[in-house]
Amino acid sequence: MKFGEYPKVSSFGGVASFRTYAKSLGLDFPCDEHVETGEKAPLARPLSVAGHVLSNRFSILPMEGWDGTADGRPTDNTRRRWQNFGRSGAKLIWGGEAVAVRHDGRANPRQLCLTAESQADIAGLRDLLVAAHRDPASRNDAGDLFIGLQLTHSGRFCRPNPGGRLEPRILYHHPILDKKFGIAPDYPVMTDDEISRLIEDYVAAAKRARDCGFDFIDLKHCHGYLGHEFLSATQRPGRYGGSLENRTRFLREIVAGVRAEAPGLQIGVRVSAVDLVPFKPDPEQSAGPILGPGVPEPFGDCLPYTCGFGTKAEDPTEVDLSETYAFCRTLQDLGINLLNISGGSPYYNPHVTRPALYPPSDGYLPPEDPLVGVMRLLGVTRDIKKHFPEMICVGSGYTYLQEYLPNVAQAAVRDGWVDFVGLGRMVLSYPELPRDVLTDGVMKKKRLCRTFSDCTTAPRNGMVSGCYPLDVVYKSSPEAKAVAAVKKAAKIA
Repeated sequence: MKFGEYPKVSSFGGVASFRTYAKSLGLDFPCDEHVETGEKAPLARPLSVAGHVLSNRFSILPMEGWDGTADGRPTDNTRRRWQNFGRSGAKLIWGGEAVAVRHDGRANPRQLCLTAESQADIAGLRDLLVAAHRDPASRNDAGDLFIGLQLTHSGRFCRPNPGGRLEPRILYHHPILDKKFGIAPDYPVMTDDEISRLIEDYVAAAKRARDCGFDFIDLKHCHGYLGHEFLSATQRPGRYGGSLENRTRFLREIVAGVRAEAPGLQIGVRVSAVDLVPFKPDPEQSAGPILGPGVPEPFGDCLPYTCGFGTKAEDPTEVDLSETYAFCRTLQDLGINLLNISGGSPYYNPHVTRPALYPPSDGYLPPEDPLVGVMRLLGVTRDIKKHFPEMICVGSGYTYLQEYLPNVAQAAVRDGWVDFVGLGRMVLSYPELPRDVLTDGVMKKKRLCRTFSDCTTAPRNGMVSGCYPLDVVYKSSPEAKAVAAVKKAAKIA
């Protein structure tokens, strides 16, 4: 694949052309001709969430900036991002950003960490978000907000200390990921006792989140981090591996602790409902920093593939939602009905997690038209919502739709595919998109995220994350030239 093989979304010229092209790929997107405004518009229909009546169907997904302090506190960049979340007009703030429950679980040396020392600063982020939302200049209605904080431990992707060296905490030895990330066969696996102590840290962090004023916590089970790795720990012995009952014990014990120690705090889960086999750049079409198209890592020796989730054991490039549905039933049994649906991992199959035409510097060229990836996420969300209609389902994957995001989002909500439309990268370039769609029915096209992946390339190369092409703060920063140089070397500029 070379750039230009897949058409840019901006080239379609209208809804009819977008639909025609999507159908040529075998994709039947829900997509309305016109975007409605007013109180009766599908995206403006109120929905009650845990007693909060939210007046629109937009949600802001967790967006890290790799821009905290060494001890896990926010900086001015962090505070500005959270203010933008508030200005957006979205009523459901899903998690804010990933916040580590302890130092060794940080995904990077500048990730936020919720401790007794940082608690007041993180409470301040929430206060800034609420103030920005209520500022008359933001033109947001006076309806309720429902604000969460995503709690995490990064597992095999921990890089907590200066220099960003990988310091993984793994639950089992993965036959592909261990080799991919240089984990030796004798590297220690977390013990059951270590997991029990980590659960105590989650509960302590949840209490702090409640005291900060957050309405709910997200117990992160996505993107290859520790919570997600539990779901594929079929070969792990002991209390936390093997059967699905054991693999969800980590979640269940955290929930029990939170309910006992932080009563009234709501709980949600963001899950990679589908996790296909890891991919890599095609070695026959890659040279030095120049990336080839993505191809699956060799998995023939790993069949049946027992270290996937939402994946066919006999062909881990295909989806199988049987265990995903079983996980959702576990959530129901726990009294959890807040579910944010994602997929894959940005570390080993980013085209599943966030479809894009332009890859990050450590990724690969898209192995499929990114619209296929968008439809995979939308379709999985639709199927989960159909099986669990009482769940409040928040979708992912909408950013790549660009001009057609509100048309697809409106139809997906109206047709019952999803309850809330989640926005991630788009909020970095255009935080006011929800407000503009709801009030005017139109968007400012020059501010649309075109998925250049600078927000991932930057942190992969030791810089803060942000929208370098469109956000003036990052565009004018010294790091902007460094990001451009990395992309140029990989021929993805």
